[in-house]
Amino acid sequence: MITQWFFTHVDRRGGIAIALLVAIALLVPLSNLLLPQTSPLHIPTYLVSLIGKYLTYALLAVALDLVWGFCGILSLGHGAFFALGGYAMGMYLMRQIGPRGVYADPVLPDFMVFLNWKELPWFWHGFDNFWFAALMVVLVPGALAFGFGWLAFRSRVTGVYLSIITQALTYALLLAFFRNDMGFGGNNGLTDFKDILGFNIQAGTTRSMLFAATALFLALAVFVSSFIIRSKLGKVLVGVRDAESRMRFLGYRVDRYKLFVWTISAMMAGIAGALYVPQVGIINPSEFEPANSIEAVIWVAVGGRGTIIGPIIGAVLVNFGKTYFTAAFPEIWLFALGALFIIVTLFLPKGILGLYGSWRTKLADRAARKKDSAPPPVAAENVHLPEPQAAE
Repeated sequence: MITQWFFTHVDRRGGIAIALLVAIALLVPLSNLLLPQTSPLHIPTYLVSLIGKYLTYALLAVALDLVWGFCGILSLGHGAFFALGGYAMGMYLMRQIGPRGVYADPVLPDFMVFLNWKELPWFWHGFDNFWFAALMVVLVPGALAFGFGWLAFRSRVTGVYLSIITQALTYALLLAFFRNDMGFGGNNGLTDFKDILGFNIQAGTTRSMLFAATALFLALAVFVSSFIIRSKLGKVLVGVRDAESRMRFLGYRVDRYKLFVWTISAMMAGIAGALYVPQVGIINPSEFEPANSIEAVIWVAVGGRGTIIGPIIGAVLVNFGKTYFTAAFPEIWLFALGALFIIVTLFLPKGILGLYGSWRTKLADRAARKKDSAPPPVAAENVHLPEPQAAE
């Protein structure tokens, strides 16, 4: 019963991806914690954190694909929602330091003591509780997305104009969070985290659990996205993407559909940011840089827009390449990234997953043509054997 309901809302490809992510969430931590370091199957802690970071990027890519691939909203500011979720988690982690900071203040974070703050700002209250921080991880990006989307979609701002406005939004937040008087650490941001839920954030066990949580949330994001797309709502979203004016003519309130999926996508991006921060150990205003949002667009384009699974592949592959190139050839990474985007745009408009689908379709067509061109089998009743001649 449950299996039938699951596959009603998730296609075969999505089901395989969810199963793989759940398996990864179990096997990678077990390999790290149980197998000895001499074992060829042992995954070191640094690699667990690195792959976990890639999976947070994959979660951001899935969130972006939900609005761009299925609703036609090209966002160049999704990094803002990612960073806001990260700051919400960072504020919780800073409150957990307490008197173990450099200045040993039980309430104020070190940067506030250094800047001579006398009391904790009002918007920091409540972040000493994990449940409150987790709520803010989704509410803050969701509220910003709802307010922005309500104004933009009601005004029928679309296309390149909407993309530019989203980029301006994240740049404005970048400038705001750089200010020391904002109360978020200024240029240095939030760092020097100690604990999460009472566990040492540097311990291998904690790192493995964070990895498992990231993989499971990514699997949940795949399921939620597939559930939305395969529903009647998803069909309307695809209609809005392909012919928005026609959908308006048919009587659909297009702005409401856009607002819903835009807000859900922002919440998913906030969760990705919250999972990113404890694994990398820092959050600062550089996460708001428009270049980060543009990179997320490249991940989706490389993997395959409008596929849900493709953006995961694109995010992991591109960031693996970034890790390699920035270490081996740091001066050419940006050129390689730009060349990759040009190649994908010109030669792989459907991304890696689209290329794979086209290849399978061609093979199937070729097999069908061979089958049609083959001579028909000779029926047994039409075969006339020569009659035996009578012996003389």
